[in-house]
Amino acid sequence: MTRPISRYPIPALDDLPEDIRARILKVQEKSGFIPNVFLALTHRPNEFRAFFAYHDALMEKEGGLTKAEREMIVVATSNANQCQYCVVAHGAILRVRARNPLIADQVAINYRKADITPRQKAMLDFAMKVGFEAYAVGDADFEILHTQGFSDEDIWDIGAIAAFFALSNRMANMIAMRPNDEFYLLGRLPNQK
Repeated sequence: MTRPISRYPIPALDDLPEDIRARILKVQEKSGFIPNVFLALTHRPNEFRAFFAYHDALMEKEGGLTKAEREMIVVATSNANQCQYCVVAHGAILRVRARNPLIADQVAINYRKADITPRQKAMLDFAMKVGFEAYAVGDADFEILHTQGFSDEDIWDIGAIAAFFALSNRMANMIAMRPNDEFYLLGRLPNQK
């Protein structure tokens, strides 16, 4: 018995606006499957567009954070938010981008003991603070990150990713979004994208 991917109905691909359908088909062509987040968010097309526009602005840009580091932020904060979908899906992306089959599990379970750099631990400490104690962020937090080589723009990115995925985690949990089975093995075996 297969559980539904969301509490909310999923429109048929043919019934979606052309821009959304084209985006989903492009993702399917690249990855070989359609991640359930793309299907679940079609329930509200305008929010789908806004969500993925901000997602792409944060996660696909060039800057002082690598794409793997951006995924580390998602995995660590999503675990703290108990978001199964995001830990599983972004854990798979982290394994692929870091070219390391162990890193996502380590970061999800306890990033403080993961095989990551002190710079990355400082990054994740800050992301967690933004995610759970943003009211307490102060100049000292910025200084710690500056000593690790992060610019103010990098710090913005760390905070924005943590904040954006706090929203994503809460929505995924609320609608009971189920991770695709394909994510569980992705990036765990050699020569696997």
